[in-house]
Amino acid sequence: MPLQFLIFDASDDGNDTGSWEAMASVRASQVAAVLAEVRSVLDWAEANSPGPFGPLDDGSIWEADHQLQTDGDWVTVTFTIVGPWDWGQTLLAHFASEDF
Repeated sequence: MPLQFLIFDASDDGNDTGSWEAMASVRASQVAAVLAEVRSVLDWAEANSPGPFGPLDDGSIWEADHQLQTDGDWVTVTFTIVGPWDWGQTLLAHFASEDF
């Protein structure tokens, strides 16, 4: 499934760790489609995991979080992944590929 709603911004912390954040503001009727994209990205991340998932402060290698905020008929979905820089860049390249 090509990503239609999530467009990631990358940030490199300078220590071979990066964070990738995407935000989508959609009508309530489109939330399921955005969450399907989130699930697709998480499925890839889990299948290609660089190591243990969980809080980095507890020694894990990568973590992810998504939040929903509702304002009337609009819902903002924020999705963040943090992990090794090369792994995250590979993740982005995978979802940017037309061969996906």
